[in-house]
Amino acid sequence: MIYIEHLITSFIASAAFGIIFNAPRESLVKCGISGMAGWMVYFVLDTNGFGTIFATLMASFLIAVVSQVFAKAYRTPIIIFSVAGIIPLVPGGLAYDAMRNFVENDYSVALSLAAKASMISGAIAVGLVFSEVINQVIRRSNLGPVK
Repeated sequence: MIYIEHLITSFIASAAFGIIFNAPRESLVKCGISGMAGWMVYFVLDTNGFGTIFATLMASFLIAVVSQVFAKAYRTPIIIFSVAGIIPLVPGGLAYDAMRNFVENDYSVALSLAAKASMISGAIAVGLVFSEVINQVIRRSNLGPVK
């Protein structure tokens, strides 16, 4: 039951951000699917003890792969799917808690939270870039689909 709740809420969050991002109406479901797929990878890996950073890295990698597939299949810019897809992974609450602790002069907790938020953000970026690098290698070596 918990998985269904996570599937639904991550889909809605990603699709809703697609609306805010002015994504084309026909791509909103695909935006939701990319976010939902990434969140489920994150949730399963994180709850099974792989760690938040690694789970975020793998989830953002999957989001980038799904976004590349959707972009090719539907002739739409990849950024529409990848930006909407990573929204569930963004550590906004963690960054807020870090800033709140800085304001409250609890610097040790604030630094710890800020470092974790930075590492999660870095994992998102590395996952997206790593997927693009692999895509470029495949395209240049002619192992993948024709350009």
